[in-house]
Amino acid sequence: MKRRVRIAAALLHRPEVLFLDEPTSGLDVQSSRLIRSIIRELNREGVTVFLTTHYIDEADQLCDRVAIIRQGKIVVEGSPGELKSSLLGEHVIEVAFDGDAPNLESLLGSRSHVRGVIRRGDRYEIHTSDASITIGELAQFARSNGLKIVSLNTKEPSLEDVFVRHTGLDAVQVERMEFLRAVKGDGQHG
Repeated sequence: MKRRVRIAAALLHRPEVLFLDEPTSGLDVQSSRLIRSIIRELNREGVTVFLTTHYIDEADQLCDRVAIIRQGKIVVEGSPGELKSSLLGEHVIEVAFDGDAPNLESLLGSRSHVRGVIRRGDRYEIHTSDASITIGELAQFARSNGLKIVSLNTKEPSLEDVFVRHTGLDAVQVERMEFLRAVKGDGQHG
């Protein structure tokens, strides 16, 4: 509610430019959706909105232009579409098996056409330059290990993938670094 009041107060003067720093941080889903809706409406009305956020999906949904910053410097900027298409030639394959696949990361990670393998819960996200070869290798891996492929999806690179490519950090690492800096910075923790 406090955040809504702050945004409403900022809008009383009908600004042409509005700076929002982490406007949905710490909010529940309904409040976050409301704030995003307000931001979209303001932009449609001609208000220029500068948004800083660690929620990469939020930037993808709300922003016409995105700048990715690493160590205080802009490393890449453009529309979300331009940034995602800059990774053309890279395919993302998401796969889940009916059991544990502990060797998958080391097996695929050594292939020249695989840029990375990330485990996300019970799924693996594989970044590859050749989806056909990688899907064949996944099928062979499943057969060799007595596993069944429960789901297999290919998807376009995301804005998060662009962030990782240009910063070398994924969002979890960034949050962990910021948390550690905050803890060390308060002088009460070692």
